Amino acid sequence: MNEGISHAAAFGRVAVLMGGCSAEREVSLRSGEAVLSALLARGVDAVAVDAGSQRIVSQLQAGAFDCAFNIVHGRGGEDGVIQGLLDYLDIPVTGSDVLGSALAMDKQRTKRVWQGMGLPTPDFMMLASESDLQMAAQRIGFPMILKPVHEGSSIGMARVEQAEQMEQAWREADRYDHEVMAEHWIHGEEYTAAIVGDVVLPLIRLETPREFYDYAAKYESDTTQYHCPCGLPEAREAALQQLCRQAFDAVGASGWGRVDFFLDAEDSPWLIEVNTVPGMTDHSLVPMAAKQYGWAFDELVWRILETAVHEAGGTHGG
Repeated sequence: MNEGISHAAAFGRVAVLMGGCSAEREVSLRSGEAVLSALLARGVDAVAVDAGSQRIVSQLQAGAFDCAFNIVHGRGGEDGVIQGLLDYLDIPVTGSDVLGSALAMDKQRTKRVWQGMGLPTPDFMMLASESDLQMAAQRIGFPMILKPVHEGSSIGMARVEQAEQMEQAWREADRYDHEVMAEHWIHGEEYTAAIVGDVVLPLIRLETPREFYDYAAKYESDTTQYHCPCGLPEAREAALQQLCRQAFDAVGASGWGRVDFFLDAEDSPWLIEVNTVPGMTDHSLVPMAAKQYGWAFDELVWRILETAVHEAGGTHGG
């Protein structure tokens, strides 16, 4: 990582972008409040800005902001839209640029990039209409998972174990996104790798009694278990961290984010997706991995904010 920033004043005035208009708005507000509190505690001149407001452009223009910490999850915040606006306004922002954000938010195209590079990701098929369900059952097989292509936080996802469940699961996913994917279900253990700057943080192994790590398991359940250290041999963990770094870079992601993957019964990895604006709530994974690495929450937030300044090529006030 580049040489760090030691004084809060070097960041200048910081907009903490939160909320937005996606299905993940409430989670984003919780993440944003946590980030804002951490920055204020470190002496940063930080201001909350609700990205769901119709006045966001005028707020950003009037705020005389030197950089932004983007913690808007989902569409509008994680798909290149807010990144394009901030680029136009010449406000450096944490996380990936327009291309990296848009590509990583699109599960289908992320997987196509990985496939093109020979990186392991489960077989999948797009469901353009109800007529595709039978073909998916034959090609993908059961169990499978149906996903809206452009949603996060597992919103609209459902595990399908038999043909009779497919139509209902497809219609539920279609409520959130008219692009729906059927993906082969991987039997195995789920892991995640958080990335901040040049650092791939310790892997976390996820364990939930629910069918999968869904919205409730992420944000509401107290039965989800997080194993960090993850329990893998050191050399194996290092190799998987490198794979996740490669997957992250492949879609043009930068700054910070998270890569999710499974290890199947044969210990083979299967990449699932990249999150370019992961959660920062008390249930979130990046703060857990950072703690294991030795970073308190405020240190983590500081280092993420540094990525905005470093990407911009300098600091406030020179």
